[in-house]
Amino acid sequence: MRTWLGRAALACFIVVCGVAAISAKADDGEQRIGLALGSGGATGLAHIAMLDVFDELERTPDHIAGTSIGAVIGALYASGLNADEIYDIFDDFAGSNLDALSGLVGPGSDLRLRDVMKLGFNDGGVFDASGFLDFLAGKMPVKTFEELRVPLSIVATDYWTGDVVVIEEGELIPAMKASMAVPGLFAPVRKDEQLLIDGGTSNPLPFDVSGRHAERVIAVDVTGSRSREEDEEPSWVDLLFKTFEIMQQSIIAARLEMQEPALYLKPDIRDVRLLDFNEIEAILEQSGDAAGRLREWLQESAPTED
Repeated sequence: MRTWLGRAALACFIVVCGVAAISAKADDGEQRIGLALGSGGATGLAHIAMLDVFDELERTPDHIAGTSIGAVIGALYASGLNADEIYDIFDDFAGSNLDALSGLVGPGSDLRLRDVMKLGFNDGGVFDASGFLDFLAGKMPVKTFEELRVPLSIVATDYWTGDVVVIEEGELIPAMKASMAVPGLFAPVRKDEQLLIDGGTSNPLPFDVSGRHAERVIAVDVTGSRSREEDEEPSWVDLLFKTFEIMQQSIIAARLEMQEPALYLKPDIRDVRLLDFNEIEAILEQSGDAAGRLREWLQESAPTED
């Protein structure tokens, strides 16, 4: 009996000391800032405008969590590239309409669609994204999570169970490929016993994931919006991709009811298709108001000098 009581007392003492240590760390140290970059296809280029604000203010998030396009841009930034460099990468698509069905590429483009995305009907997707990811890999100064300058979590979905899968170690490119594997468009990625698809199907705005690593999380929702056109019915392509967008918005709304990030931003991006990366300038322009809100928030939360 005395032995049991002694062990119980010791356990309580360890727990109390642990809680006290955690509280002391939270009270004495500056609160960490997490950045959750959401899913949204081409509308996710709005993330570049948010990262530009961090660069302008010479601030760096303490953690980044990304889903789909948020995972791609988050990985580029966490690897050491700044917002301008990431802009230059996607500006290579300028003049190219990355529409999976039209396949149109503008004559002035330096980076041709046919060079980075090949047809891949045999593996569960319309396109094989390997060329695109190889192109990104050539721009990134690091190859693994362990080499990143900012801790990163990439979100995908297990097709078999529907569970959220958070990847935080190993090679970056396979994780990015899994997170952006839009069903029917890009092939799923096999990882051990899992078959991974786009993280947007389970957690399109992973502020809860970043919340495990930081006390204050900024969530950037880039799911966009739709405009009603008089006497014009949406095409079946728009219905397909925009329905996916509606699904993601419903998931985000449900998660926001359960938990709110420190700052929720939703750039007012309208009428941009999933693969309209040629609209980068319009997307960044429409992101201006949200970027302004982020700037104000970061300035107000800037650490004060003693």
